[in-house]
Amino acid sequence: MTRRLGVLLVPVAGLSGTRYPEGTQVTIRGTGGSVDGFVDGDWLPLAWWEFADTQHEDTPRT
Repeated sequence: MTRRLGVLLVPVAGLSGTRYPEGTQVTIRGTGGSVDGFVDGDWLPLAWWEFADTQHEDTPRT
């Protein structure tokens, strides 16, 4: 399964209690209305409106 990269659109608290600001880059796993987001190993349960996809990890940047 390909992991996706994204960016937070709103501040979100991770499982650790750390609050990540808008614009934080996240690794996204899953599909649907809610997905798993990760920042340096910290898990962020994300709803569809809290993040935007930026690219897949295996997609070269141009």
